[in-house]
Amino acid sequence: MEFLSLEQIKELAHLYGYWAVFAGIAIENTGIPIPGETITIVGGFLAGSGELNYWLVLLTAIAGAVTGDNCGYWIGRIGGWQFLLKLARFFRLPETEVEKAKSKFVDNAAKAVFFGRFITLLRIFAGPIAGIVEMPYPKFLFYNFMGATVWGAIIVTLAYFVGRIVPLAQLVSYLAQFGIVALLAVIAWVVIPLWFKSYNAQKRVKGLGD
Repeated sequence: MEFLSLEQIKELAHLYGYWAVFAGIAIENTGIPIPGETITIVGGFLAGSGELNYWLVLLTAIAGAVTGDNCGYWIGRIGGWQFLLKLARFFRLPETEVEKAKSKFVDNAAKAVFFGRFITLLRIFAGPIAGIVEMPYPKFLFYNFMGATVWGAIIVTLAYFVGRIVPLAQLVSYLAQFGIVALLAVIAWVVIPLWFKSYNAQKRVKGLGD
């Protein structure tokens, strides 16, 4: 994501205003890893300095997030599962393990779509993955809209107010660190129970052997 510096993002926001905010987060949520959240932060920051309108930045951020996730959902729904199976075969992963991962995501799909916007990487891939596992579209649409609204309100409002007292680069850094910590927490939430399950299974096998 380093192909765009913060200064270049600010320049894009100055040139294209609300369109930059809309396009940035929409492209990111489609599944393409560009710094869409950073563009949204810059939009809120510029609103705080009076260069853009707060409410228009908020509306374009929410609209872009909803649009991008919908595009990602249908990309995943139409061809994502077959692509995922091909990818698994390439890495020699059993299809049964991919099916297990799919079932786990299905069980937590609503949470992933809603809270995923606050988590690095999951914000990019939550929409396509929801499509891959065939999450019911009305359910996806509801959680997608609610998540986009809450995320947009928090990010734009933070940038609008906090950006007046904290340098933009520092604000972007703080939010990026939060996203990474949230990602590590999700990984721990997934991996630690699997580790305990595997450890207990090994203990049972060893006990039977003794």
